[in-house]
Amino acid sequence: MRRVLTAVCLACLLAACGKPGTPGPAGAASSAAATLIVAPEDIVTVQSSAIAGGPVITGSIQPERRADLAAEVAAVVVQVLKDNGEAVRRGDLLMRLDDTALRESQTSADESVRAATQAYEQAERQVQRLRTLQQQGMISTQALEDAEIRRNTTQSELVAARARAVSARQQVTRTLVRAPFDGVVSERRVSVGDTVQIGRELVKVIDPTSMRFEGLVSADRVAELKTGQTVRFRVNGYGNEEFAGRVRRIDAAANATTRQVALIVDFADAAKAPRVAGLFAEGRVETGSSDRLTLPESPIVRSGEAAAVWRLDGKTLQRVAVKLGERDERSGLYPVLAGLAAGDRVLRNPSRTLAPGQAYELGAAASAAAASAAK
Repeated sequence: MRRVLTAVCLACLLAACGKPGTPGPAGAASSAAATLIVAPEDIVTVQSSAIAGGPVITGSIQPERRADLAAEVAAVVVQVLKDNGEAVRRGDLLMRLDDTALRESQTSADESVRAATQAYEQAERQVQRLRTLQQQGMISTQALEDAEIRRNTTQSELVAARARAVSARQQVTRTLVRAPFDGVVSERRVSVGDTVQIGRELVKVIDPTSMRFEGLVSADRVAELKTGQTVRFRVNGYGNEEFAGRVRRIDAAANATTRQVALIVDFADAAKAPRVAGLFAEGRVETGSSDRLTLPESPIVRSGEAAAVWRLDGKTLQRVAVKLGERDERSGLYPVLAGLAAGDRVLRNPSRTLAPGQAYELGAAASAAAASAAK
């Protein structure tokens, strides 16, 4: 027992004197001045990768087929049959407006057509009788002409009455708001009892299978844009999922206020397109690609706008300032514009306790890889 206690005391004294004990896990030092053990997975080698270049595009996901249905007559809403989010088929009744007064107008117009028809038919019979008498020399030509004028007048009145009847029937039909195509009710703007005037928005219907990316690009980059170019973008609410599309149309005029040009981008795979309209989207139009030295996010140490990495330099670690370009949305890599060269090795996940000039040692696997690379 005394021997065990003596050994424990000796170990405590060694630790108190600052002498290193058994090495800790790979990638960690037992003290600030201790040698860092670097495992193979802790190293990132700087190398060239293809970086997509092109202007940034921002916008939202919108349906190509959408209809804002407005009131075509002034009336009171008496029935609402479909609410937000409900699927509809073409011709389905969405809303009904009060048609009492309009039906009375239709009845009056139909009666006018009936009376005008009778007057015309009577005038036509009178003309036929007078024509027979005129051929027999029993009446003058003037009497026949007067009858024909009355016949023509009643005919014009009949045409006008029929037009008013058609208009009245059409007004009654306009009290029934129907879906123009298969889709979904996206926004109902009125309720039962509301009084609407002509032009008042009632309901919006969209086709969720016709989604597209409606984006904006700075007018400074418009010379790089062409129809058919690939666009890669992410949609708010879908995490890191990346969508691809192609430019279908480029507007011919830039917005006078924002100096941006509108683009229409079709989804490459329409089946994977979001089914919710209005989601924010951001990406890049791929106008070309180039080979650049690149780094992932993890080795980069940021301090404000400055960026640096820890480079394995000989047998020590050195903090090296780097200049980075814009992040490539497709690969997630940053182009290295200055500070590093091809083949440089940097720490993948540097800790905050590292010091410039700190010594490091490669683990067994890393040492073997470095030896074979030297050969």
